[in-house]
Amino acid sequence: MDGNGRWAKKRLLPRIAGHKKGLNSIQVIIKSAINYNIPTATLYAFSTENWNRPSEEINGLMNLFSDSIKSQRNKVIENNIRVRVLGDIGIFTKKLQSEIKTLVKESSINTGLQLNIALNYGARSEILMAVNKAAIKKKGALLEKDLIDNLYTNGMPDVDLLIRTGGQRRLSNFLLWQIAYSELYFIDTLWPDFSDKDLVNALYFFQNTERKFGNLKGEK
Repeated sequence: MDGNGRWAKKRLLPRIAGHKKGLNSIQVIIKSAINYNIPTATLYAFSTENWNRPSEEINGLMNLFSDSIKSQRNKVIENNIRVRVLGDIGIFTKKLQSEIKTLVKESSINTGLQLNIALNYGARSEILMAVNKAAIKKKGALLEKDLIDNLYTNGMPDVDLLIRTGGQRRLSNFLLWQIAYSELYFIDTLWPDFSDKDLVNALYFFQNTERKFGNLKGEK
C-alpha cells in the first residue's frame, strides 16, 4: 500500500494525514474483497525497514494502528472477517500488543475473508526465523515443507496476485517465499486514491493471465 506520504506531500499535509486517508482505501478494498469472494487478502501495513522513518511518523502510525483496531473491531466481527497478523509484534508497546492479540483471538472463529495484516514484517527475517525453527525441530537436511510449516503464513496458500500501488516496481521484502509464482501488478495510483475500480482492473489482469508454473500449458 505505497504512496501515503507522497499523497500528503502533494497536498502540503503531514505524512500521517496520508496514512489516515489510506485507511479509507483499506475499508473500500476489504468490502470489495468480500463482495468478490476473495478468500484471502494481505495488507503490508508496517515493515521491519519502516523503523528507520522519523519517530514522529512512527508514533503516529502506532496510534493509528491502535485507533483502527478500536474503531473497526465491531465491523470485523459483524462481517465474519478473520484477522491474522504476520510479523513480530513483540517490539510494540504492551498495550498495542494486547489490542492486536485480542482482535486476532476474537475473530479467530470467523469463517469469511482471511485478512492478514503484515506488521513489523520482513520476508528475509521471516525466512531466517523459519529455518532456525525448523532446524531445531528436525535433524538432517530440511525440506521445503519444513520451512513452510514454520512461516507466518503456515496453513495458507501461496499468493496468487500481488498488487503494488504508488508507481514503484519492486517487492520491498514482502512475502518473498510466498510470491515465487505470483502475478505482479504495479499501478501508479497512490494508495489513498486506490479504488474498487482499480482492484477490478487488477483482477481482470489476473483473470487474463495464463499461469503456467513452469509448464507449457496451451502451447503446441
